[in-house]
Amino acid sequence: MAEKFININFPFKDSPKGFFLDLTKTDDRAIKSDLMHLIMTNKGERFYNPEFGTNLRRYIFEPNDNFTYSQIRDEITETIKKYIPNLKIDEVKIDQSPSSEYAAIIRIEYTISQDVYETKDFVEIQI
Repeated sequence: MAEKFININFPFKDSPKGFFLDLTKTDDRAIKSDLMHLIMTNKGERFYNPEFGTNLRRYIFEPNDNFTYSQIRDEITETIKKYIPNLKIDEVKIDQSPSSEYAAIIRIEYTISQDVYETKDFVEIQI
């Protein structure tokens, strides 16, 4: 029986099985990869779908304050609702990075519900 693969793993890496890139086999891992692809893609980068992605990089030189954090939180929340509707966002936390006063850490906590099966997970990104 042939193995079932869902999509490309994130972060990108070579496949140990000889594929061009490493592929995911499980739904929860595939959704996490989809989430990272969505967040890390700039709007306008994707051919034929210029609205796909976020504009997180535009916040790099913005003040590290609650107003900016609120804008980032809104952008992430709206983008996920639009492109990954089966993902329930539990919380988007944004805090100043402990390593730099000029950086912020974004933590997205989410729940994946599939019938009676429910998984909680998170991703963290530093900008």
